[in-house]
This record gives sequence, C-alpha cells and structure tokens, in this order.
Amino acid sequence: MRILKAKRIPETICLALCVLMLLLTAGAQVIAPGTESSANQTVAEAKDSVEVPEKKEEVKTLIETEEPAETKAAVTAEEYDLLARAVYSEARGEPFQGQVAIAAVILNRVEHADFPDTIGEVIFQPAAFTAVQDGQFWLTPDSTAYAAVEEALAGNDPSGGAIYYYNPVTATNQWIRSRQVITAIGKHVFAI
Repeated sequence: MRILKAKRIPETICLALCVLMLLLTAGAQVIAPGTESSANQTVAEAKDSVEVPEKKEEVKTLIETEEPAETKAAVTAEEYDLLARAVYSEARGEPFQGQVAIAAVILNRVEHADFPDTIGEVIFQPAAFTAVQDGQFWLTPDSTAYAAVEEALAGNDPSGGAIYYYNPVTATNQWIRSRQVITAIGKHVFAI
C-alpha cells in the first residue's frame, strides 16, 4: 500500500471534486435527453415546486404558534391518581366534558382562598364529595377519567370557573342549591 505524501492530498481532493462535478453535469443532461432543457432549467423547475419561507420571521412565527398549552397545575403522581379517582367515582357515565369539569372544580378549589391548598386536602375535606363518603372513591378509574384529568390539567375548564357542583336530582343539601349556577353538563350543575 502506498501512502500519499501531504503535498499530494490537496491535489487528490481537487481531482476527485472535478470528477464528481463532471459526473453530476452529465447526470443532469441524462435527466432530459433530446430536449433543450438544461441542468439549470431542471434545478429552476425544482425550486419553483418547493415552497420555502422568504424570511426568517415567518419561520419564527410558525414555531411560536405551536407552543404547548401551559398546564393549570403541576401535580404529583399521587395527586394525578386522586383526581382520576374523584372524576371516576363522581362522574362515570357522564359526558366527557362533564368529567373534565369535575376535575376542573377540584383544581379551582385548590386555587380558591376558601378551600385547602392541595388536591388531596380538597378531596378529603369532610363532607365535600359523596363518593369519598360512600367509598366509591376507591374504585379503579378508567382511561376516560385519566383523559379528563389531563384536559383539566392542561387548563380546560368546562365548568366556567365553578367551585361547586351537584346533581339536582339527588342533592339533599339545600344550601348547595342557593349557589349561583354557571352551567349544567350532563346530570351535574356547576356553581360558584
């Protein structure tokens, strides 16, 4: 094997580049044999068929519009599971938006001055949720309950900022009925 001297390496690279250019030019002519089209026209046609943003600002704008939505609350794995259990036990069988609204009400309470500061404390506050009192809270949540929690954590609040909800058919507490109603979803009324 013969080793090239340092002097000959640039000459060898230059020769290789020249051969490559010749091959590329010959290849461009083969693309359209027998036509008057040249390699430059082929490149121009290809350039016209590709949409390229004219300015860097346009690219920046596209990137800025695809930022993920801010989450409403950062939660631990335990709190995430507690929310899903609350949604499932309080609203299984309700429309999806109604389940999201249940999770949103719990998150709204965490942020409200009149309620405890954590998801667990809100959920386990005495007499706050029927499903905690009757034990249904401990049922295993389904995937819909977890999806509803995700929506609420992403900031979706179909309850319109409610801090209370109730089923008017089954609610026995008259005080809850005195609250200002914001909306109704499925069998639940949402209020402040």
